Amino acid sequence: MEAEARYTLVGAALVLLVAALAAALLWLQDAGGRRDFAYYLIFFEHQALDGLQVGGDVNVRGIKVGRVEDFSLTDTINRVRVTVRIDRRVPVAENTVAIVTRNLVTGIASINLITPADAGPPLVKVPDGLPYPVIAEGESDLDALTGRFGQIGDLAAEAIGNFNRAFRAENREALSAAIRNLRDLTEGLNARLASLDRSLAAFDAAAKSLGRAGDRIAVVAENAGGRLEPALAQADKTLLAVADAAHALQAEAKRLGAQLERAAGATDDQIALLSLELRASMESFNRALDRFRDPAAAVLGPAPAQLGPGEGAR
Repeated sequence: MEAEARYTLVGAALVLLVAALAAALLWLQDAGGRRDFAYYLIFFEHQALDGLQVGGDVNVRGIKVGRVEDFSLTDTINRVRVTVRIDRRVPVAENTVAIVTRNLVTGIASINLITPADAGPPLVKVPDGLPYPVIAEGESDLDALTGRFGQIGDLAAEAIGNFNRAFRAENREALSAAIRNLRDLTEGLNARLASLDRSLAAFDAAAKSLGRAGDRIAVVAENAGGRLEPALAQADKTLLAVADAAHALQAEAKRLGAQLERAAGATDDQIALLSLELRASMESFNRALDRFRDPAAAVLGPAPAQLGPGEGAR
């Protein structure tokens, strides 16, 4: 009996020793973990926590610095308390905020800590009634993105409706006719473009020929210029001589005109005298003719009635 009692006592002591050793190891492990990590609370009220679970990642600039330890609902509606464990080497400031990010493929959510460039003092203050410091909730772009997706969906639905209205039976027929007309127009344009290409090629050849002709004309003009200079000088001299002759001819014409005027005046005087003499001769001839008509007057002399002025009876 005494031997069995001693064995029982030794077994019980051994069990207590193993239990104490296990408890010590667990305490040391927990104490070491608590020395290496800091714990914080985050109250999410405006962001959805779909896909967030215990053990989820806590990241800073895409680097995992901790994990989600626990989350629970609070007495306030739509408010969730999340406990996170973060490496003590990661600075968490009073102006650090937490947002929920989500992988669009897998749907798994994580918490991202954002600290502005002008970081505040370290976050160490524990609010009354809470076990850990509180990291403020930030504003996530996910909700805005969701709203944009909703707007895109509305626009897509409206675009589909407009598409269906635009491609009704009568509109499809009109569109088919327009496409046929466009095809015919394209074929005609292709034919005209081919003709235009040929015309442009001919125009290019003509332009090149014109350029060569222009070069030849320039050479001929340059050669002719050297030859024409003496001829132009001689032509200038000839024109001067012709101008002098014209002036001399003009002066001679003026002189002849004056002489013709004087000769015309003298001729007019002579013609006037000749007219007077011719008139007197005609009067004498008329009187002689009257005598021959009257024989008596021819023999005896003219009658008093036949006498002219200043004539007397014979």
